Amino acid sequence: MTKNKHYKKIAAALAGAICAGPALAQSSVTLYGIMDTGITYVSNQGGHSNVKMDDGVNGPNLWGITGTEDLGGGSKAFFQLVNQFQIDNGSFMPNKSLFSRTSIVGLSNPLYGKLSLGNQYDFMTDSLYFAGDDPAELSGHFYDFRAGPFDKLALPGNATGAFDWDRMAGETVNNSVKYVSPTFGGFSAGAMYSFGNVAGSIGTGNGSSFALNYAHENFGMNAAYTNLKYVVTGEGDVSVRNWGIGAHYKFGGWITNALFTTVHNSYNGGSVYEGSVGAHYYFTPTLSAGASYMYMKGNDVVDNNHAHQVAAIVDYALSKRTSVYVLGVYQRASSGGYAQINGMNSSDGASSGQTQAVARAGLHTKF
Repeated sequence: MTKNKHYKKIAAALAGAICAGPALAQSSVTLYGIMDTGITYVSNQGGHSNVKMDDGVNGPNLWGITGTEDLGGGSKAFFQLVNQFQIDNGSFMPNKSLFSRTSIVGLSNPLYGKLSLGNQYDFMTDSLYFAGDDPAELSGHFYDFRAGPFDKLALPGNATGAFDWDRMAGETVNNSVKYVSPTFGGFSAGAMYSFGNVAGSIGTGNGSSFALNYAHENFGMNAAYTNLKYVVTGEGDVSVRNWGIGAHYKFGGWITNALFTTVHNSYNGGSVYEGSVGAHYYFTPTLSAGASYMYMKGNDVVDNNHAHQVAAIVDYALSKRTSVYVLGVYQRASSGGYAQINGMNSSDGASSGQTQAVARAGLHTKF
């Protein structure tokens, strides 16, 4: 064999080895998003009716980047970056930045579970909402999340004091580490810890969240607990505690679910609970409708206010990606309370009386 032929064989072998390397560590990156906008009528907003353009109602406006890398042996590295934005003016959400919705990196393995670090959802969202237990998802969506005549709940850093008080609309936790176990016999569990990052006091501003999940075929049931501490000037740590339990069941063209959630503010002792049920039915693969009912009740700190809320939606799919819809939400508060549907967050967002209603026609698409 000549030297040239020998060198050519070595070069070919090296090239083969180089080419084979990436096949053992395949990776992928995906760009995706959701967009929703439409026209909303509000019956009573600070004593006046209002017709406005509103977005991010039947699902938030998101664009995200997610990626995985195969590390071999079933292990994968992954990342996710998600931005939430406002279609109507093209800006970030108020007081938010580019990837405030989600920014995580982690490792997963089917035998050992999933570990993620960064800015991410706690288990009130992760286990109860994403599992399909929230009736709001089947009816009024963002407008049908929890709010109500409970401004005296006074949650720290909250738009109204009681906006989305059970965290189901997708609030995230900074500086957090989250672990989700593999599924055994339909059961899985999760735990999260968030760091306060305060020198000399590891417990200041920290938080924790836990979950227990069960899923079998078309049925699922989930429980979640979250306790977060907020550093309030002159008051030290203020603890806000949530817990909830939910279930869902699918049969035929039906999707049904039920949810119970709570909140407690350690600063003033304010507490609220809610119970809700919902159903959604597909008349055809393109035409569907859903409805839900919710009852909310607060303790004496929030004047023992309570409220009834009903919501409904009719959705028509123009394609697999795009749909048009109409929805409505109605809330009636107890005597002396001011009704406030979720998303009515401005200074004049609450009704001037016991009732508030919204009606909306919108367009929803994803990519």
